[in-house]
Amino acid sequence: MVEMEFPSILYIYREWLRGRGDLRIVGSDDGISIDVQRVTDAIDEQTLLVPISHSLFRSSFIMDAKAIAAKAHQVGALVVLDVFQSLGTVPFNIQDLGADFAVGGCLKWLCGGPGACFLYVRPELQSRLRPRLTGWMAHETPFAFDTGETTYTTGSYKFMNGTPNIPALYTCRAGLEIVSEIGVDAIRERSTHMTTRLMELAFVNGWTVNAPTDPSVRGGTIAVDLPHAREIATELNARDVLVDYRPRAGIRLSPHFYNTDDEITCAISLIKQIVDDGSWKRHAGQNRTVT
Repeated sequence: MVEMEFPSILYIYREWLRGRGDLRIVGSDDGISIDVQRVTDAIDEQTLLVPISHSLFRSSFIMDAKAIAAKAHQVGALVVLDVFQSLGTVPFNIQDLGADFAVGGCLKWLCGGPGACFLYVRPELQSRLRPRLTGWMAHETPFAFDTGETTYTTGSYKFMNGTPNIPALYTCRAGLEIVSEIGVDAIRERSTHMTTRLMELAFVNGWTVNAPTDPSVRGGTIAVDLPHAREIATELNARDVLVDYRPRAGIRLSPHFYNTDDEITCAISLIKQIVDDGSWKRHAGQNRTVT
């Protein structure tokens, strides 16, 4: 794994492996990118699983998942690709990348709200694998309410758990339909334009940007870092400019297809105004995370 993963993912694997396996973590030299060669070099005949994010949550750096999957498969390892931060704003083909599993959800770029998540399992693995985290929806006859040994169904339902979150599945449909209608290629083109503009305006103000300057390896989020970034982000949200803050990243701005160039300029102008007038100070000392 890489050190810039979302913390929950690291927590899960660290606890899952406790006493029965080792976790090898590849670091970052600049706090933005990961040297993919170092990742592939760390994959050897002892490797069972390579869980990686397609786009890193903190810096928006896009990992070369295809190269990582190729090396993993050479030594018999499997790849879990987390696409939460990329699906809906970065075009890709899961079969082309070679991932064995993909996980994600509709909360972010798919405009679907929380609670609607998904798991992809490469078809040729579906019959071979036996899930250990399971539920009644994975049973061959769920409505028989059999309490004996589990008899799994076939296909994707084999990897289900308990009763799905029906309200979340219903509310996510509109976002999926809109994103599908626009097309991710068009969204990517617009996203690249807006993130590039954000970076240009941030650099003009002398602020640090914790995101790749190369748009080909940059996702849809730009993290602008400057003193008192947490408090500035809190004040932006109070003024209905919706951002979030992450330690070692800064103020994360994530323009989507519905945002305008004027809104991009306004967000940066407001950051400068908040810095200049000191209004961030009203939030000083508040020990909370902006979400």
